[in-house]
Amino acid sequence: MRPVRLTMAGAAVALMLAAACRPVEDHGARWSKARGPAAVKPAEPSPATKGAKATEVARTAALYPVAPPPFSDGVFPCSECHGKTDVVNRTPHPVEFHEDIVLHHDEKNRWCLDCHDAQNRDKLHLADGRLIDFTESYRLCGQCHGPTLRNWKAGEHGKRTGSWNGAKQYLLCANCHSPHSPHFKPIKPKPAPMRQEAIK
Repeated sequence: MRPVRLTMAGAAVALMLAAACRPVEDHGARWSKARGPAAVKPAEPSPATKGAKATEVARTAALYPVAPPPFSDGVFPCSECHGKTDVVNRTPHPVEFHEDIVLHHDEKNRWCLDCHDAQNRDKLHLADGRLIDFTESYRLCGQCHGPTLRNWKAGEHGKRTGSWNGAKQYLLCANCHSPHSPHFKPIKPKPAPMRQEAIK
């Protein structure tokens, strides 16, 4: 009787391992009877989930009060020129009126609409499609520059103003780096100081 029990237990373990090792992307969620596209379709968040996310966003904003984004004169709000019902050409192409912007930021793989939302131009969007304000742009940057975002939050990168034990303000990434060309440009060196014997 004992060998039969051991065989049945082994078979059960083998079935569980096979289910656990099944690729999720091929067969939907593990341990679910649902199959096909419906199995991988994300569920609509409940009002409680939406409320929790709003609370999390507010908590993050309170933790990291930021300086105003450094908009160029006359470019914000973007909705003054871009309407929500505009037909958007999503293919990368030169953009009239913004020809002064030269993208040197992984430009072979990225384009304006990878960060700017196509429908709501006064917002940015994360990789998962969530809209964020320009004051939260550090979240967008942190998607690719995670260690730098961690250091920024800890005060090891970037600049804060204010009191160490009171109100303080974090400068956004865009306050120091151009989001379209973030590397610092070479600075022309100042002339060497005059030698003392040349001073009369």
